[in-house]
Amino acid sequence: MGVVSGLMSPEERPKAIARVREEYTRMAESYARGQADKNRTSIADARANRLKLDWAGYAPKKPSFLGTRAFRSYDLSELARHIDWTPFFQAWELKGAFPRILKDDKYGEAARHLYEDARNMLRQLVEEKWLTANGVVGFWPANSVGDDIELYTDDTRTKRLATLHALRQQMARDGARANLALADFVAPRETGIPDYVGGFAVTAGIGEEDLARRFERANDDYSKIMVKALADRLAEAFAEALHAKVRRELWAYAPGETLTNEQLIAEDYAGIRPAPGYPAQPDHTEKRTLFTLLDAEKATGLKLTESYAMWPAAAVSGLYFAHPESRYFGVGKIGRDQVLDYASRKDWSPEEAERWLAPILSYDPKRIADAAE
Repeated sequence: MGVVSGLMSPEERPKAIARVREEYTRMAESYARGQADKNRTSIADARANRLKLDWAGYAPKKPSFLGTRAFRSYDLSELARHIDWTPFFQAWELKGAFPRILKDDKYGEAARHLYEDARNMLRQLVEEKWLTANGVVGFWPANSVGDDIELYTDDTRTKRLATLHALRQQMARDGARANLALADFVAPRETGIPDYVGGFAVTAGIGEEDLARRFERANDDYSKIMVKALADRLAEAFAEALHAKVRRELWAYAPGETLTNEQLIAEDYAGIRPAPGYPAQPDHTEKRTLFTLLDAEKATGLKLTESYAMWPAAAVSGLYFAHPESRYFGVGKIGRDQVLDYASRKDWSPEEAERWLAPILSYDPKRIADAAE
């Protein structure tokens, strides 16, 4: 009766509702914490359940060169052949896989008109060289040390050039599946196996902003959006084309590869090219190490903003792993034990680590700080 009386009273009703809401919020937070604890394992246990590869039977292929190689003013017509059109239509909020979307009952007509306009602009863009595509590739001797990957100046492996930091999955596993980190795909230093890691940065956005401003001055928002969308697709196509060149020629660990563009889009190739800031390594700050290794700004014209976004925006960067069992994965939510460990490895304060890793934290840093006071 007390609850009912409170809800019926004009003076007490707001207070009663507020109390109920607060109680339900506490219950929801408690449940979420319980679920997080139940579904997450310690970083020590996650490392014990790391991917265990047969390194004794693995002989890494040495790349055709060590260091970096720039690719300036890359052929736009070649990149156009590697375009994955499905994300292009998604950018215009037309849902469906290409080319089926062109015959879709709901989106087909709009998709066909958009595709025709895009092809016409792409043809003109290529012929008149509206954009410039620059890229850079690098390869370095490498070995894993725990969850880190050490890169060396040369094949003597006596002098460390840089360290790539990896994050490990902490979701609870039953042992049948490993808790992955990118370091798992590189031969551990103690094996004595001379492994390698590659990296790249590409852009197809040199000149994009000038074009966008030109269309904006002409009050042609459609063309402004179109050229940006095409620049993004060409940058992704550049990453695809360059990765194929790496697999077949530059690293040549898959020299006989013959895949169609559809197979490339479906990632039916050996090796992976994960990007900092994405699921396998959600820490955007790792781009700084990559850009320094590649001297990417000088080689491509790309720059990193304070938040580690790439400029021009039509750009892709990442690492190359060649091991045949390397695969894409998502780190998912991580615990405070890994955050503290990661902060120590990167010479960060815990607060700085929590700031950069905020989207993947399985806990509320503020709640922990408040509890400590």
